[in-house]
Amino acid sequence: MYTLNHMWYNLEMGGKKSKKVKGSKNAKKKEPFTFKKLFLLLLKLFAAVLLFVLIINLYIYNFSKKYVYEDISQVPYKYTAVVPGASVYVSGNVSDVLRDRIDGAVALIHNGQAEKFLVSGDHGTKEYDEVNATRKYVLKKQLLPEEKIFMDHAGFSTYETMYRGRDVFCVTDCCIVTQKFHIYRSVYIARKLGLDAVGYIAPERVNFGRRNHLKWNCREVFARVKAFLDVTFHAKPTYLGKQIPVSGDGRLTWE
Repeated sequence: MYTLNHMWYNLEMGGKKSKKVKGSKNAKKKEPFTFKKLFLLLLKLFAAVLLFVLIINLYIYNFSKKYVYEDISQVPYKYTAVVPGASVYVSGNVSDVLRDRIDGAVALIHNGQAEKFLVSGDHGTKEYDEVNATRKYVLKKQLLPEEKIFMDHAGFSTYETMYRGRDVFCVTDCCIVTQKFHIYRSVYIARKLGLDAVGYIAPERVNFGRRNHLKWNCREVFARVKAFLDVTFHAKPTYLGKQIPVSGDGRLTWE
């Protein structure tokens, strides 16, 4: 006789079988991590980094472009003309890049569009000195009175130049004079640090050529990313020091 016990046994066994069958159908083999998968992963990572770099560069350019001037007659008055440092020769003479920046800043002061001249560059060793080379160039050509020339000896980067300009030299408003490839990053950093800053593109007395411009622009792509990170994470400069207001006598900064 087919009892309830038989029914229960059959149901129990049938359930176990069905579970076993179900499990076997859905079982998947673990696929090995192949070179193709690694390549696709690296490709996606590279694309993400490239997109990040592109977005940062477009952001900095669009943020700064309304504060940048190529026509000197359109540059608004700012108390300080800031010259970011650039390379100098072994002889101690300024490079063409630095000379163009100096001449642009001097022109602003002669036009009454700025009062003081602040050069900020690398003077980390006795053998290499961007700021004193600038001062000697200005004085040799008798371009400005001595008291108007301020020197920042620890402007090791554009970010440090703007940071120290604000905290050491008490700059509140300025016109940054530099080349076109560098101007957007400079203005971005200065304004993000709270300075009322504009930029004037220094006229080129010597044609630097397509090759140099390409090299500078390629380097600038990554420099803008670093600037963005410095501003975002509130990086500190290598040195600060006591305040020397730019409203005073520039000779106090000479060494």
